[in-house]
Amino acid sequence: MSAIAAMNFTGFWNRTALCLAVSLVLALCCPVLAEPAKMDTVLYGISYYHEYMPYERLEEDVQLMEKAGVSVVRVGESTWSSWEPREGEFQFAWMERIIDRMHKAGIKVILGTPTYSIPPWLFRKHPEVLVTYLGGRKAAYGMRQNMDITHPTYLFYAERIIRQIVSHFKDHPAIIGYQIDNETKSYGTAGPNVQKAFVDYLKKKFRTADRLNKLWGFAYWGQLVNDWDELPPRDGIVNPGYKLEWVRYEHKLVRDFLAWQAKIVNEYKRPDQFVTQNFDGGVRTDRDEFEIAKFLDIAGVNPYHLVQDDLDGWGIALSGDLCRSLKQDNYLIVETNAQSTGWASSAYQYPPYDGQLRLNVYSHLASGANMVAYWHWHSLHYGNETFWKGVLSHDLEPNRVYGEMSRVGHELKRVGPKLVNLKQKNKVALLYSVDSYHALEFMPFNKKNAIMVSFEKFDAGTDYMTILHQLHRALYRLNVGVDIVFPQSTNFSDYEVIVVPPLYIASDALLEKLVAFVKNGGPLLLTFKSGFCNEHSTVRWARMPGPLREAAGFSYQEFTTLRKPLALKGDPYKVGDENRVSVWAEMLLPEGCTTLASYDHHFFGRFPAVTRNQYGKGTLTYEGTVLSDELQEKVLLEVLALAGLTGADQELPLPVKLRQGVNEAGKKLRYYLNFSRVEQSFVYPHSSGTDMLTGRAIKPSERVTLDPWDLVIVEER
Repeated sequence: MSAIAAMNFTGFWNRTALCLAVSLVLALCCPVLAEPAKMDTVLYGISYYHEYMPYERLEEDVQLMEKAGVSVVRVGESTWSSWEPREGEFQFAWMERIIDRMHKAGIKVILGTPTYSIPPWLFRKHPEVLVTYLGGRKAAYGMRQNMDITHPTYLFYAERIIRQIVSHFKDHPAIIGYQIDNETKSYGTAGPNVQKAFVDYLKKKFRTADRLNKLWGFAYWGQLVNDWDELPPRDGIVNPGYKLEWVRYEHKLVRDFLAWQAKIVNEYKRPDQFVTQNFDGGVRTDRDEFEIAKFLDIAGVNPYHLVQDDLDGWGIALSGDLCRSLKQDNYLIVETNAQSTGWASSAYQYPPYDGQLRLNVYSHLASGANMVAYWHWHSLHYGNETFWKGVLSHDLEPNRVYGEMSRVGHELKRVGPKLVNLKQKNKVALLYSVDSYHALEFMPFNKKNAIMVSFEKFDAGTDYMTILHQLHRALYRLNVGVDIVFPQSTNFSDYEVIVVPPLYIASDALLEKLVAFVKNGGPLLLTFKSGFCNEHSTVRWARMPGPLREAAGFSYQEFTTLRKPLALKGDPYKVGDENRVSVWAEMLLPEGCTTLASYDHHFFGRFPAVTRNQYGKGTLTYEGTVLSDELQEKVLLEVLALAGLTGADQELPLPVKLRQGVNEAGKKLRYYLNFSRVEQSFVYPHSSGTDMLTGRAIKPSERVTLDPWDLVIVEER
């Protein structure tokens, strides 16, 4: 390449990067969220990849879908090289044929942007677009999601393919929405371009290097920087404040990338079409879904969960509660398991028992989903996901799972209009802080930081996420509906009880919101480590728990790792063998609080393990240690009782789970779900209603019997 040509090429990419930056600023400042047509029934379907089939069978597949009651398919997100087999050569006829046939069958279509897996020609021409990880290691080609989502070259080609696809198909009547990218993350991108942009991000946020020195304590180990040019790269950093801000920056990269894609799609899509993104199921910490959801019309999620004897519905509820809470609205199940899952036959090769596929669909709907779709229609005959099976097995013939799917599909044709758009008004919230998760990974309270005490035995399974899961699972077991709230949330006052996993990172403003919640009458349950650090991961220079001290009614100056589990004195919650705490204990000094439980120990017995303090009109209950699951459930039940939120629903048989809400007609729906291989029965404690699946009347005080892996949906009169 000549010098002049090289200069022109460089100028082209600089102009491209500038245009992308301007486009991104507009997307972030002015998110364009249309009002897509409200769903009038539940959507039920699959991801469909005719391009993966070993032989031509589109007609046969669509006929099978029609017989099964499939109402929606998701297509196109995984095959950039089919859309653009050679640079600048775009092919649409193969997908036109698929979408046209779906439309003829009355099946709706969600079209994906194929940006999460780059084609070989792009890698060959521009290998620089692959991720450079911390430490300088470069990603190889072969796996998906191996590209730097900030690289101007990648963004140029990504924007072009998005515009080509969406502009071509935007007017097709079958298409109801667009999925942007796929389970997006930052993928650990940390090359020189990313680290340089991080410094620019810090300049904008903190303004001066001197301020950063103070906030992050760079005087420690003599690491003060004189100006931004001296800021060391992230690779070898151990400073907690730096590491936490880097994670926030990674989250921003994901948010910005998806906001940018949403803006492009919004330029073309019709007002009745939506933009969604399919988050991984569960509570994931490698992005900030709350911030991303601001740029989506409707949130989507891919919850894969346990089946057979492990199926209890909790994983479905956790994913649903989080996804519903992102926009305080209904959401889509973009992917979930049909048969067994795993990238190898040594992985989770457990197909569902009879009835479990159906039970799982209604469990999703009971959490507020408006769509349930499987990944995927047919099992693959090649590739890394050969054993992540679809509805059809490798023989591509109807089977047991297809038969059960067909039953559900035809039920939903009948009852879907009455189940769609379920609204929940829960009275309990669980506060999720992704910052606290990461900061406690950097400064763990368990075995993970045992460099100097490697001879000690620590509980390897306890961290922020295990406490969050424990609290949510306990609420689920107690049949208590729960929303997820975030540090950015402004609706704390909408709830009667707030439950908080270790809030290690919190601004004064966030802690003041929690104190105000208690003062105004709300029972608050706080767990250990809460209030310890400010938003910069700097320990507060005050008696702990910092700004929470007055409301909590105690302080502490010491804490200890517990070498082995301890019992609580006198088994105060009557849990027998489960009367134990472990891992960590704060040595609380009461200053007005009531001691609910203390340690059965010659030294630690002088300190409370669980306290409660009356503050204003409300109460603050505090756990200074890690409780067993049974203890946690008992303490939660006590806190719920303070708010008058306990009753007959908490007395259901353990395998029977209740999820409830209000449908479009304004009627209460109660889903009773039997997660058990044996028959269960209970006395129905609410107003008269009708089981929507059978038409049978159900009266107050009537005994209701559920078959194994079965359910009733009571619509109250």
